[in-house]
Amino acid sequence: MAVPDYQSLMLPVLAVAVAGETSVPEAAAAVADKLGLTDEEREQLLPSGRQRLLHNRIHWAKFYMSKAGLIESPRRGRFVASPAGLKLFASAPATLDVEVLKSYPSFVEFLAASAPQVTKQVPAATESAESGTTPEEQIDAASNVLHTALKTDVLQSVLDQSPTFFERVIVDLLVAMGYGGSHERAAIRLGKSGDGGVDGVIDEDRLGLDRIYVQAKRYATATSVGRPEVQGFVGSLVGLGATKGVFVTTSSYSSHARDYVKHLPQRVILIDGDRLAELLVEHGVGVRVSRMVAVKRIDEDYFADQ
Repeated sequence: MAVPDYQSLMLPVLAVAVAGETSVPEAAAAVADKLGLTDEEREQLLPSGRQRLLHNRIHWAKFYMSKAGLIESPRRGRFVASPAGLKLFASAPATLDVEVLKSYPSFVEFLAASAPQVTKQVPAATESAESGTTPEEQIDAASNVLHTALKTDVLQSVLDQSPTFFERVIVDLLVAMGYGGSHERAAIRLGKSGDGGVDGVIDEDRLGLDRIYVQAKRYATATSVGRPEVQGFVGSLVGLGATKGVFVTTSSYSSHARDYVKHLPQRVILIDGDRLAELLVEHGVGVRVSRMVAVKRIDEDYFADQ
C-alpha cells in the first residue's frame, strides 16, 4: 500500500502516543509495522530528497493534533497523548482528521491565526491543514510545476533563436558542466561545422587529455532524430579515430536510434530536448534565480537542557 496522507495517519499516531511517550522515528516504525508498509515505502523520500515521506507526514499529524490539545511534548523530541487525547482515543473514534480537530477550540484558534489577512484571491493558509498533503509536499509540488514550466520555456527560447545561437548555448552549457577549460578555448573548438560530419570538438578536461566530439541539431520538437542520423555521426567518429561523442537535439530520438548507441564500442551520449532543458536549468544557462524561499525548522539542540 502507499504511505497514507497525514490525516489518515492521525489516528494510528495517536494510538502510539496513547501507549506511551514516543518520538517521530519510533512512531514511524510502529505505524509502518501496523500498516504493513514495505521497506521501500518506509524509506520513500519527499521529492526534495531531504526527508522520509512517512516521517514528514507523521510529524505533521502530530503537529496538528498538538494544536488541538490531543498531543503534548514532555521533553525535547518526545511526545505523548494528553488527557484530551486519551479521552478521545477511549471513545474509539472511527476516524480522526482535520474536521474532527475543528471541534477543539484551540485548533480553531490556530487555524484563524494561520489565515493570511490579505485579499480573498489568495488561498488561505488553512488549506494546508485541510488538504491531504503536508506543507513540505505542497512546496515540492509547486516547485515541480515551476520547474517543468521553466524547462518548457527555456527549450522554446532556444528554438526561437538562430542556429548560431544554439551553438553558443551548447558551448555555454558544456563549459558550465566543466568541459573545455576556458569559455574562449571551448568556443574555438566548438561551432565549426563541416569537420568530417561533426559540429565541433571540445576538451573533456582542462588539460586536453581527451576530446569529445559534438553534433548539435536544432529541430522542432515534433521532428524525431532517427538511427540514420546518429549512425552518420558515429561513422564520423570512427573516421576521426574518436571514442566519445555527444549528439544534442532540441527534439527527441527514435527508439531505434537509442537502441543503436547501446552496443557501440564508442561512447555516444544522446541528449534530447527534455534532457537539454534539464541541464540548462541545472547549470544555470539561460536562466536566473527569481526568488528563493528558505524553510526553517526549530533548532532542537538550541533548546536542549544545558
